[in-house]
Amino acid sequence: MNTTVLAKAANEARGLAIDAIHACSSGHLGLPLGSAEIGAVLFGQVMRHYPAAPKWLNRDRFILSAGHGSMFLYGWLHLSGYAVSRDDVKSFRQLHSTTPGHPEFHETPGVEATTGPLGQGVGNAVGYAVSGKRAAARFNTAEHTIFDHHVIALAGDGCLQEGVAREAISFAGHNRLDNLILIYDSNDVTLDAMACVTQSEDAEGYFRSQGWDAVTVDGHDLAVLAVALEKAKADNNGRPKVIIAKTIIGKGIPEVAGTSKGHGEGGAKFAESARAGLGLPADEHFYVSPEVSAYFAARQVELKAAFDAWQATYDAWSAANPELAAELTACVAKSVPTDLLDRIPAFAPDYKDATRSAGGVVINAIAKAMPDFLTGSADLFGSTKNMLSGAGDYSAENPTGRNIWFGIREHAMGAICNGLAYDGLFRPSCATFLVFADYLRGSIRIASLAGLPVTYVFTHDSVGVGEDGPTHQPVETVSSLRVIPNLDVNRPADAEETAGAWEAAMQRGDGPTALILTRQAVPLMNDLTVAERREGAARGGYIVRKETGPLTTILLSCGSELQHALAAAAELGDGVRVVSMPCFERFDRQCPDYRESVLPAACVKRVAIEAGVSGLWWKYTGTAGRVLGIDRFGISAPANLVMRELGMTKDHVIAAVRELGC
Repeated sequence: MNTTVLAKAANEARGLAIDAIHACSSGHLGLPLGSAEIGAVLFGQVMRHYPAAPKWLNRDRFILSAGHGSMFLYGWLHLSGYAVSRDDVKSFRQLHSTTPGHPEFHETPGVEATTGPLGQGVGNAVGYAVSGKRAAARFNTAEHTIFDHHVIALAGDGCLQEGVAREAISFAGHNRLDNLILIYDSNDVTLDAMACVTQSEDAEGYFRSQGWDAVTVDGHDLAVLAVALEKAKADNNGRPKVIIAKTIIGKGIPEVAGTSKGHGEGGAKFAESARAGLGLPADEHFYVSPEVSAYFAARQVELKAAFDAWQATYDAWSAANPELAAELTACVAKSVPTDLLDRIPAFAPDYKDATRSAGGVVINAIAKAMPDFLTGSADLFGSTKNMLSGAGDYSAENPTGRNIWFGIREHAMGAICNGLAYDGLFRPSCATFLVFADYLRGSIRIASLAGLPVTYVFTHDSVGVGEDGPTHQPVETVSSLRVIPNLDVNRPADAEETAGAWEAAMQRGDGPTALILTRQAVPLMNDLTVAERREGAARGGYIVRKETGPLTTILLSCGSELQHALAAAAELGDGVRVVSMPCFERFDRQCPDYRESVLPAACVKRVAIEAGVSGLWWKYTGTAGRVLGIDRFGISAPANLVMRELGMTKDHVIAAVRELGC
């Protein structure tokens, strides 16, 4: 280990951070400066990666959970040879740069996850580790090892105080993810004050109580860090590893080092004196010395040799195992069978059950067609109905199991599924009651931002929950999800729409889908064909009852309330059209001609009904129409009585139409 050059690289990484943050007067210096030696050891010696192939299947994955310290990552990606140029570093936090304020997936080569919301990256790393364990168990053979990489995350006190991280840490320990290494940048400082103001726990003791190995080291001692990391990688003992690295926040800027002022850009005003203290030239900013450049150039040669050796192993494995190789290729390509909808059997015409139950039938058909499909639940498999029959339960003893028992850890469930989706080898879905969606909302938002194809199953979707009362009746939740950009929210009305909604979710590769499913039984719309209902759900909105005379009125609905719109139309006359609108987002993406054919602008007499807040429906009804919604919390009573009390009936639809003069 060349500690002299790596120490020099650490200081030059500090210089890159100081220069970038000083140039834009914005950013966080604390972690990039305090953890510089950690970066030097990771990127300069310990990690198996290859900058020329940033998506190498067997690379070690590095996740910067403390995403505010993004210049740490950008600096080391630049130094180690990724496609992050000096100009990219100079453009830190500038418009359209590939070095945004927080790391963003797809934006920068070498960035494994969109991080920033504290704790998310810890959960993402756990998801990556689950993916790695499952990939090794599924694809490795006695003759060839294709997957044996590690997942390394760097987090600080802010991440570890967040509940999402604690949930994920517990899950990782219980599932014995010994391919996971967490580096805890323990600098005893948080944003507002010294960490002792808000925490006093024994960190080693905490992690050990969760089934982890824990060691505390000097985070500025290159040799000690290297030993700790190499040992963590070598120990396949069924315990995740945490390295508690004691560091000095803002190290290199004496005026703020070791204080809360060192967290943000406060030290940037001391840039020139700091650069001099670090031994950097006064006349050249964004400086990388010839010695450091040469070191990382030589390191790339070593990494290429490791990559080439793995590629040879992969080629031999592929030749010896063509079926496994084809499966892995399909997983990486995120392939979805073009005939997936045909592989989902049609429901019998007399089928009458909840859409959650129909969803359980559908996903079992999907799982047979897509071996990369995984599902999980927050201790609610029996209620959310999303368990895969005969697919096995994921565990340390059975890492190929396709049912993941997340426990009552909704937030971590979302972050772990994001990690699985980032890794891209498997297609994750997860489930809980709709009223608990807010427990994983932060993860849903990031999945939408990062374009991750995660599917969320949210059951018990309305005041139809009944006796459980307003605490469990999510009147506002569907609309609150609909306002998240790039999230498809699909609330099907019957079993066949449920099949179409699931198929649409699987075909979508650029963002997540939330499926909103009932607990109570709903009837099949047998006046339409199976294909019409499935295609309609995939398009987001379609005509379920065509008027037989001149069009006077349009009724709109979705989910369990669509039956009331249909029943009302049967009594209102020949000029009434009924439109099912299970997914606003998918409907809005249809071409203008299709949208006009479903909702012709000339017909302004419109009534919408949904057992939830009314606000978002007005964009389809217009000010001349009416929305029957529930703009209050619910009631504890039998479901049919709650629905009637709150106006979710055929008669209320008829009354609303007649009030409009139709």
